[in-house]
Formats: sequence, structure tokens, C-alpha cells
Amino acid sequence: MQTISKEKLEMLRKRYPAGTKVCLDTMEGEHQMESGLKGTVTYVDDIGQLLVRWENGSSLSLIPGVDRFHKISGPEKKTVQDHSRDPIRRKEEPSR
Repeated sequence: MQTISKEKLEMLRKRYPAGTKVCLDTMEGEHQMESGLKGTVTYVDDIGQLLVRWENGSSLSLIPGVDRFHKISGPEKKTVQDHSRDPIRRKEEPSR
């Protein structure tokens, strides 16, 4: 099994967080994975492999240093709506 330093693992997880878009250049031994194929990183495992959901339906992992790929974009950030200035609508409570 491949081993990786904690520092390198942390660097990979920061560089490729879930949602990061990647593009495949070459994947060792996987001929069905064509150059130019795009995918989305789901997570980086404990040995530094990038688990990817590919546009062709595959879920093969990328192995940095073996497979060649490049980052297209970072993860999409969800926008949080600020409702702090919305008027508060309360039902009138019946008086007792």
C-alpha cells in the first residue's frame, strides 16, 4: 500500500476539496478514460488518491504522481441568503 506524509495529504486535501473540477490528461492503464475527460472530486482518501465522479459515469480515483490531470476550478460555493432584514411576520396571538 502506498504511504504519504501527513503534510502532503493535507496539501492535497486543501488543493482538491470536494467539488473541485478536474480534467484528465492520462490515466495509467485505463484506456476507457480518454484525455480531456472531466470530473468532480468527491474527496481525497487517506493514501492521497483523489476520488472522482467522471462525466462518463466512472468513479475511478486519480493517483497524483502516476496519473496526469489538471485542476479546472475550485468547488462551487453555495450562496447563503441573508434573511436578517426580512420583515418578521408573526401571527397575532389571541388575547386571554
